[in-house]
Amino acid sequence: MAQLVECVPNFSEGRNKEVIDAIAAAVSGTPGCSLLDIDPGASTNRTVYTFVGSPAAVVEGALNAARQAFSLIDMSTHSGEHPRTGALDVCPFIPVQNVSMDDCVHCADVFGQKLAEMLNVPVYLYGEAAQKESRRNLPSVRTGEYEALADKLKLSDWSPDFGPAVFVPSWGATVTGARKFLIAFNVNLIGTKEQAHRIALDLREQGRGKDQPGLLQKVQGMGWYLDEANIAQVSTNILDYEVTPLHTVHQEVCRLAEELKLPVVGSQIVGLIPLKAVLDSADFYIQRDRLFIVEEEHKVRLVISKLGLDSLGPFNPKERIIEYMVRTQEDSRLVSLSLQQFVQSVGARTAAPGGGSVSAAVAALGAALGAMVGQMTYGKRQFEKLDDRMRRLIPPFHQAMNELLLMVDADSTAFNSYMAALKMPKNTAEEMKRREVAMQEGLQRAVAVPLALADRISVLWSPLKEMVVYGNIACKSDAQVAAKALETAVFGAYYNVTINLKDIADDAFKMATQKRAAALLQEAKESAAAVLLAAEERN
Repeated sequence: MAQLVECVPNFSEGRNKEVIDAIAAAVSGTPGCSLLDIDPGASTNRTVYTFVGSPAAVVEGALNAARQAFSLIDMSTHSGEHPRTGALDVCPFIPVQNVSMDDCVHCADVFGQKLAEMLNVPVYLYGEAAQKESRRNLPSVRTGEYEALADKLKLSDWSPDFGPAVFVPSWGATVTGARKFLIAFNVNLIGTKEQAHRIALDLREQGRGKDQPGLLQKVQGMGWYLDEANIAQVSTNILDYEVTPLHTVHQEVCRLAEELKLPVVGSQIVGLIPLKAVLDSADFYIQRDRLFIVEEEHKVRLVISKLGLDSLGPFNPKERIIEYMVRTQEDSRLVSLSLQQFVQSVGARTAAPGGGSVSAAVAALGAALGAMVGQMTYGKRQFEKLDDRMRRLIPPFHQAMNELLLMVDADSTAFNSYMAALKMPKNTAEEMKRREVAMQEGLQRAVAVPLALADRISVLWSPLKEMVVYGNIACKSDAQVAAKALETAVFGAYYNVTINLKDIADDAFKMATQKRAAALLQEAKESAAAVLLAAEERN
């Protein structure tokens, strides 16, 4: 997969459409950059841009945007609700796909140095790129904001990481760095700016000071008034949504607002949000309210409704969830091909995709049929006594269906790594040694994927045996096909394991793997036979 870095520059202009559009054009006109989102705010007088590309492309895109902004934004006349220290206030780089945090730190270093050289302005590093612990936290770097910058630059403690320690009135200073995905999440209140800020002080990790820490880890917050919507907002930055999820922030705001007798009227995501953050909140509401939802689309809709994400304007998941945005870019995965294209690619004169990918596809179809039988039983009046049972049986098939699809590409990728090792040079003893090590590693990966496939299918036999007994009898043949599809996929996995095992040098690995593969195959034979027998015994 291609390397993808996300860049989210925040420019101090949210009212002048010509300036906002000019900066956007500078980004979208950069080769290799895909501009995903533009989110201007009149009250904050700030626009957040989100774009992705290769590490080199996003650095160039950010530089082009900054160059354009330098001639259009004058910080000496700027005012707005949001804290800021410069025209390009902050420019973080975030890992998205096939890149590490270190790669993003390198992006920040290169961008910071080039920006300082290009515009002769001070640049600070923060987050994972910070060279001083005191600059790791963005609010700390912003202390005093633009208005205090001229005096700060005279202090040795505030010498910039790049560029001169000189105050440039029209620009200020820029902060750049690398971080995890940050979610800008604002909760709407009918109240005052002061009331919203009071709640934010109670919530944010920093709290009201050293002696009064806040309730939520990895959360920054402040209150402001959104003139264009005529409401107050508790504005938060969730720095790590796996530590403090979206729904937790929302619940705490609602609780504190209730204590103040203030109504919460929806919420807002500024910029984009990771799919996992949405699905984590969906799972929370599903468990709390004992709901039955398995489709990803429905889970997303649930969260939009529960949080009121569409209260200030439409929340289109295809335009606000980053994975959906990136997915619209070129997608070369096998699972993204049409059925016709996939079949034709299998039939082409290439070693991959082959039996391993086909086995994974067949397994996914088998799991899908199991889910289908459950769905054709659940919610129907004649089977309503089975609803609780179907709520339990459907999710394992639905989850397996999606996970098995990923193995279609995983098998081809593993095989291709072995083929790449075969093509390594072997002219010297050292080259031959490196080639042999790479070949052995490639073979073990080529074995691991089909073995994992058979393991994943193993957990489906028990629910399938139950499904064929209790599921809609009109779908009996579908359950039978599901059993044979899953059994066939395990046969395919077994054959792919054994053909690659013969060339593996590690005898202990070979014996353990062969034993496990044989046991999974035997289980599949017996379980498929049991499902077919149970189906035949139903009238």
